[in-house]
Amino acid sequence: MHSASAKELLKIENLQAWYGESHILHGVNLSVNKGEVVTLLGRNGSGRTTTLRAIMGLTGARTGSIKVNGVESISLSTHQIARLGLGYCPEERGIFSSLSTYENLILPPKIKGTDGGMSVNEIYAMFSNLKERADSPGTRLSGGEQQMLAVARILRTGARLLLLDEISEGLAPVIVQKLGVMIATLKQAGFTIILVEQNFRFAAPLADRFYVMEHGQIVQQFTHAELPSKMSMLHEFLGV
Repeated sequence: MHSASAKELLKIENLQAWYGESHILHGVNLSVNKGEVVTLLGRNGSGRTTTLRAIMGLTGARTGSIKVNGVESISLSTHQIARLGLGYCPEERGIFSSLSTYENLILPPKIKGTDGGMSVNEIYAMFSNLKERADSPGTRLSGGEQQMLAVARILRTGARLLLLDEISEGLAPVIVQKLGVMIATLKQAGFTIILVEQNFRFAAPLADRFYVMEHGQIVQQFTHAELPSKMSMLHEFLGV
């Protein structure tokens, strides 16, 4: 195990979470280092999306500890958590159809206390499609372009820890490839990323470390280097 250090951007200990009466997370422990890409693997219903939502304070009750850069956030509200430099990209994307691509992009406020996010020009340099479609209504974009817009919108806020939920889902392979390039580019730029991903082929080359979830708990964790030795276990767990 890597030791706790100044590099540790996120540390979750004994996280329990509920939706109403339903107890979904049963003592999740995980950590993410600055600049790392970490993937949460697991079947549908294993608690991966709930883990992201719990980090953002979007579940019902939460207990345990979620430290962001050493700051305990378990009792904070969602907008206070976002101010710690977190950006969440949920599966449903939330693109506003009545707004243009550009208006969607500049919608979220910048996070106070961060060095501000990427400029619109920096974003256009990374996502040339969005520049071309700047004046198009948000819902006229392709699924892949909407996904890029959903991520790009977070980058403008100044968030440095990105929680990306199933961003490759339902997209054509050529678009998925572009998203892979995007994640590699963001990693090089110093962003820290947690991916919840059903598409193992997409996630595997990008991730530094993997956590496997089952029934609201982490049942395995391993590094990229250990991946070959874990394939038969993953096949059993996930059918990959």
